Amino acid sequence: MKKLLILTMIGVVGWGCLPARQPAEQQPGDSAAVGVAPDDDEVKGSIPAYVSYTREDSQFVCRVLKEAKKTKETETLFFARKFLNQPYVAHTLEVFDEERLVINTRELDCTTLVENVLALTICARQGKTSFADFVKTLQQMRYRNGVLDGYTSRLHYFSDWIVDNGRMGIVTEIQGPNPPFTAMQKLSINYMSKHPASYKALKAHPEMVPTIREQEMELTGREFPFIPKQEIRKQNTRTMRNAVKDGDVIAITTKIEGLDIAHLGFAVWKADGLHLLNASMVHKKVEEDPVLFRDYIMQRSTFTGIRLVRLN
Repeated sequence: MKKLLILTMIGVVGWGCLPARQPAEQQPGDSAAVGVAPDDDEVKGSIPAYVSYTREDSQFVCRVLKEAKKTKETETLFFARKFLNQPYVAHTLEVFDEERLVINTRELDCTTLVENVLALTICARQGKTSFADFVKTLQQMRYRNGVLDGYTSRLHYFSDWIVDNGRMGIVTEIQGPNPPFTAMQKLSINYMSKHPASYKALKAHPEMVPTIREQEMELTGREFPFIPKQEIRKQNTRTMRNAVKDGDVIAITTKIEGLDIAHLGFAVWKADGLHLLNASMVHKKVEEDPVLFRDYIMQRSTFTGIRLVRLN
């Protein structure tokens, strides 16, 4: 009954970022093909066979990166806005029996939106415009130490993602000043290992569960400063504006048992205050939420605050 209640609540409030949960009975879709490349000779033959993408994906990436180079755009929100109105679709990484690097720029959840946007931003800042460069950058962020070695090598929990990408120098977790970072999140992670039947890969391969549990135990007990709800309520202040920058990744903390982060998006400051650019499960698309982030988070009882991640 408790499990059913948690999953029902997820559907109601629109958390799109539980660690890659997929109903076990769901079958792989046909929207992603392996090794389907555009006619551009720059792409042909340069992408590993384990990468799943479509011609539309590779053309989109190359087009956006070439536009960014021409206009000298390197800001995160420039790339995030290229995904506006793209449909929200969950489980796009769960379409194959064996782990592949799935690239899907046409359908996004909150995690894949963040990863795609950051990979594009990194490529642009390095002056890279090829799809092959984007593929390498995305893989480095998505997998532990940048190495794809099966399902358990993917960074399923966002706290793990932050630590690994921070160690590689890709991002920095912002943890001050105090205020607004007046609270501490102490992790107690076990959601995936306690609900293996909810994950296609874990249900098919129960021998993976102990590895996932070991990863959860590595995270459990770690503490991270965060901005609690009461500080966000005072959002349009100099303190908040100094702490949160346009394009920062907002990682929303949760009180749901066994989880660390409930949802992700990008910070967007406007004249009236802070807003969230995110892949919204509720509105079924990528959007800049017109609702103030203060009101957005206060309406959700299980959201406790935010952690901040900034691209280096």
